Amino acid sequence: MLRAFTRRDPSYDGVFFTGVTTTRIFCRPTCPARRPRPENVRFFASTREALFAGFRACKRCRPLAAAGAAPGWLAPLLASIENEPDRRLRDSELRRFGVAPERVRRWFLKEHGMTFQAYARARRLGSAFTALQRGTKLDAVVFDHGFESHSGFREAFAKWFGAPPGRARPDDCITFAWIESPLGPLLVASVKEGICLLEFTDRRMIEAQLSTLKRRIDRPAVPGDSEVLKQLRRELDEYFAGKRTTFDVPVHAPGSDFQQRVWRELRRIPHGATASYRELALRIGQPKAARAVGRANGMNRVAIVIPCHRVVNDDGRLGGYGGGVWRKQRLLELEGAVPASAAPLGSSAPKAEDASCRAAPSSSPTLFERRSANTSAASPG
Repeated sequence: MLRAFTRRDPSYDGVFFTGVTTTRIFCRPTCPARRPRPENVRFFASTREALFAGFRACKRCRPLAAAGAAPGWLAPLLASIENEPDRRLRDSELRRFGVAPERVRRWFLKEHGMTFQAYARARRLGSAFTALQRGTKLDAVVFDHGFESHSGFREAFAKWFGAPPGRARPDDCITFAWIESPLGPLLVASVKEGICLLEFTDRRMIEAQLSTLKRRIDRPAVPGDSEVLKQLRRELDEYFAGKRTTFDVPVHAPGSDFQQRVWRELRRIPHGATASYRELALRIGQPKAARAVGRANGMNRVAIVIPCHRVVNDDGRLGGYGGGVWRKQRLLELEGAVPASAAPLGSSAPKAEDASCRAAPSSSPTLFERRSANTSAASPG
């Protein structure tokens, strides 16, 4: 792939996409832009992967266009998103652009394997969480990420993080970062007390989870790194390599008393085992609260470490999972809780996001050959 990218081989156009870590831009293999250093290049099997890994589309080669140019009826909408990446466009606003929301949804599902709302959400997240590059001057950050002014950048930053850039003290803020995994990129956050967020970036509820987090932990938030996040990365690497069965990284997950009881009980489910919602309700002393347990399970903001994926239906079926049922299947296979399917880890991610099943393919090059397949709907978890 690197050779094809370096040579701008047109036969690979549409087969893979390349992201440049220094600019957070992704391109077609044939992009005429100057080639970056090989160590700064990442490969993606789809535009969806690149977007949910925090990259934005190149304006020169336009990788989001199916055949070099978006349909004329869609161009104004795409331009609006690029000009205002933090703007939220609801169906009523789409109609003001003279397009039917259903038509927009069908086009994005067909061409990019995701809905328009998923695309817009990816752009908002990518803009917000890659706006500040460590060690990069503010001027470069502002204009490299499509903001027309410092004030516009600061407004967008404050809207997402609750404080202007550079205003928060490292020991008194929420620190956000991205972590790659075999099941797709993860959005993570920590405070001095521990990990407070660990979510797959394409989860449909992620913005609601971020709002809850900001309400529960009233501190400014900034992109960056911390010792807790470094520990989490090490432990996740060991977990996915099959070398770790428990997590030692500290967790800070504020919630209601009921949620706290459910989440504590989740952490008592051993690696390689599962429990039903009914069993969890019994364990916390409320045998009739299985449905409420399911809701608390779905509100868990620290995936994998607080293992809500280990909760299944009474009949043994997987049930739902906020990160997508296919991910739940793979996590349980990794832990030996269910028999491994014929497909390798991470090989059957759904192509499209629907209202209840959220999943993104991994951006890891080792999983590039994975082919997407539709999966059943997911519910809490």
